[in-house]
Amino acid sequence: MRSFANYMIVIFMVMFWIFRIVVVVVAQDGGTFITVPINTTIEIVLSFITLICIALVIKRKLFGGILYLASYIGYFGVDLYNNAIKPFLNDGTFSMTNGFSTFISLLAVILAIVVLIDLLADRTKRPADKKTEWFYTNKDLDRKMDDRADKNNYRIL
Repeated sequence: MRSFANYMIVIFMVMFWIFRIVVVVVAQDGGTFITVPINTTIEIVLSFITLICIALVIKRKLFGGILYLASYIGYFGVDLYNNAIKPFLNDGTFSMTNGFSTFISLLAVILAIVVLIDLLADRTKRPADKKTEWFYTNKDLDRKMDDRADKNNYRIL
């Protein structure tokens, strides 16, 4: 993790993960909360996948961002499509019956996209090989060819 934006994105991932755990626990206890899980079983599996993805994103692995995006698009993206996009395309109107649930799904999809964009942007900023970065970024160590370089005559027996 190299910048403040990396830390903030991971903090938002952890906050959203904790929020979804609270949603599932309250739904399992039979209480009422501002939103309900779409599918409790899949939500529990998704929380474990998210925990693995958070660890991979902290290590700056691209696979973690791709897995996070795929799992969130597969879970929250379907809900967003069914509750917001599909009724808007069919009727031309947007109903607020599932407004907060739709907002949470939209927030989850946006968060997953931002995580992947951050990992890709970080990968383009930094070279892949850290062992030679000090040599190639340091202009004082550039070697210049001189006339002695090609006059080495070694005898091979």
